[in-house]
Amino acid sequence: MRVAIAGAGAVGRSIAGELLENGHEVLLVDKAPTAISVERVPQAEWLLADACEITSLDEAALQRCNVVIAATGDDKVNLVVSLLAKTEYGVPRVVARVNNPKNEWLFNESWGVDVAVSTPRLMSALVEEAVSVGDLVRLLRFSHGDANLVELTLPAESSVAGTQISEISWPQDTSLVTIIRGNRVLTPHPEETLEAGDELLFVAAQAREEQLEELLQARR
Repeated sequence: MRVAIAGAGAVGRSIAGELLENGHEVLLVDKAPTAISVERVPQAEWLLADACEITSLDEAALQRCNVVIAATGDDKVNLVVSLLAKTEYGVPRVVARVNNPKNEWLFNESWGVDVAVSTPRLMSALVEEAVSVGDLVRLLRFSHGDANLVELTLPAESSVAGTQISEISWPQDTSLVTIIRGNRVLTPHPEETLEAGDELLFVAAQAREEQLEELLQARR
């Protein structure tokens, strides 16, 4: 898979390193000469250019990329890169970094964003996830389809604790993706029985989150 990353700061370089370790091709693009640190990620391709300019993106051959990641520290730049990647080059997957949570509402399909990653929101969500039981925690927002990755730790008093997955009437537009039980990651097979303390990860339409939470919460 070929991935272009706009922004060669600490965030962009870190993402590049992870992707390279997993065997992907990575191109780092940044307009600041001081950010071009080839020795830090020598396996990556580097391009000194402004990722908001069509000529730069032509040089980067963005049409050959499977994924574009807008990872700069400027939300305006990330939105422009996302829009150009999607509309001008037809990149299948566009991931954008949200620096200011107040701008999060802009990072949607209208701006070419498939997945918006807000570091402040993610950090607060992980704190909530670590301390909450029975409350739905939103971890990640997917722009297409208005869906979110959400997590809930099943309370002991939940009406579905001890119930097989196949016997549960899930809300429409929700999908149980993974069960984390202690140190194990379980595939949610229909015959699997949910247990108190299970961490359940769902992809769910935002409009269905309240129904899902009510289903999984403790018996009243």
